[in-house]
Amino acid sequence: MFQMSKLYHNFHHTKNSVFSFVFLLPLFLLLLLACNGFSVFYINLSVPAKTSPEPANLLPEILPGDKPVKKLSSSSVMYAVKEENPSLNLKTHLSLLQKPNISMVSKPKKQPHRFSPQRLKALQLRTTKRTKGFTFSTKLRAFFQNSNCKLRFFMTWISSLHSLSHRELLVIESVFKSNPKACLVIVSTSLDSPKGNAVLKPFLNMGFNLITVSPDFDSIFKHTYAETWFNRLKTGNINPGEVSLGQNLSNLLRLVLLYKYGGVYIDTDVIVLKSFNNLSNVIGAQSMNIETKTWSRLNNAVLVFDKHHPLLYKFIQEFALTFDGNKWGHNGPYLVSRVVGRVTNRPGFNFTVLPPPAFYPVDWSRIRSLFRGPNNRIQSDWLRRKLEQIRRQSYAVHLWNRQSKDVRVEEGSIVHHIISDCCIFCNISKSSL
Repeated sequence: MFQMSKLYHNFHHTKNSVFSFVFLLPLFLLLLLACNGFSVFYINLSVPAKTSPEPANLLPEILPGDKPVKKLSSSSVMYAVKEENPSLNLKTHLSLLQKPNISMVSKPKKQPHRFSPQRLKALQLRTTKRTKGFTFSTKLRAFFQNSNCKLRFFMTWISSLHSLSHRELLVIESVFKSNPKACLVIVSTSLDSPKGNAVLKPFLNMGFNLITVSPDFDSIFKHTYAETWFNRLKTGNINPGEVSLGQNLSNLLRLVLLYKYGGVYIDTDVIVLKSFNNLSNVIGAQSMNIETKTWSRLNNAVLVFDKHHPLLYKFIQEFALTFDGNKWGHNGPYLVSRVVGRVTNRPGFNFTVLPPPAFYPVDWSRIRSLFRGPNNRIQSDWLRRKLEQIRRQSYAVHLWNRQSKDVRVEEGSIVHHIISDCCIFCNISKSSL
């Protein structure tokens, strides 16, 4: 009896243990799975890295000249074009540009570009050889004395002879078509050569006053602020920057040429439409504010000034003192805008700012419209009105080669009509321009 009672007690204890194990097993398995899942997600959970802000799309520098400073009289305002570039708060965007710290490996610093003085020396040697004992100034003086010019035009060509196209030759034609008694000086190393003379010989055969002269920079810049700047450049004390040095030399060269000789400077993508005989000491506005009738930006593609004009002196001084070879336009259009913005209404400066239609009837952003022919009646009417406006109001048309050099001239376009008006030889295909 006692043994039976003990067996029953053991059986009951075993049954309770089994039930307890069966009951606790799922809880144990769930706890194990939870711990395993936590460790898996904890190890593979990625923390998003800090991202550096994207750089702001900065527009060209804000100019002092962008502030309205000069109001044109109602008689001198021919047509005003409001600049359509959206405004941008540079201070706000610059504050967002943080230096990213996402790499532990430091990149090697980019070495500043330094100009080799040997390149300028080589240019000077070629120039000296081609002048054959005559200095730049003596050649020009003899040319002006023998030509009896009514007006002096200057152009610069810093590229190779191979780069000279029908468009540049048309610009030369347009100068003499509207100003047949003028003298044209082309300052260029490539054109002042036997092959260059052969290209321009048709103009000489027709009796036009034309000369090509290699630039002797030491002689040209002498006794101006440009001389000091150029000497520092030759000795490696000025960083020419990333912008083409030839372009910046052209910006300076045009100012010094007009300061020493007086006359008209035009870029090689400016087609002349009228006589410049009645223009004196003028610079053209590229854009204007139509509400205030004040210019917002000037350009240096066309300059008409007397010899030793004080504004030219200020332009040259500004170039030498504030040169920056890393900002496009800083030493060109922005320079003239800065200076004119400062000297306007000051005594001793006598000049006129002409409104955009004088030289820039179409902004660079819309220049392609002048190359397109009409596709319907509405476009045909617009082209006719625009062409009449240009013929009536403009002395010249800037073709903005940077934006239009690869655009084909279509039949019936405004440029197509302008070519017919301004050509002398008229023996080239208009589409080749």
